[in-house]
Amino acid sequence: MRKGIHPENYRLVAFKDMSNDDVFITKSTAEAKETITVDGVEYPLVKLEISRTSHPYYTGKTKLVDTAGRIDKFKNKYKKFKKEEKEAE
Repeated sequence: MRKGIHPENYRLVAFKDMSNDDVFITKSTAEAKETITVDGVEYPLVKLEISRTSHPYYTGKTKLVDTAGRIDKFKNKYKKFKKEEKEAE
């Protein structure tokens, strides 16, 4: 293997899913400003919005997303560009 092309900060890092507080530890080069203690050992902490424990594809659970508000907002925004309908004779 060539020398000097591989990262030197490859270490154990804790990843925390913020939606369900699940923590898992794996090797990574991800930069982290915070730390967390797991089983008496301190690890750099990387916060995630979604992971395998909360993603609908892996869990089989779907979350209801309210799009009605967005659709109404869109219609109201572009109502002024709507062509006026001619009266039926």
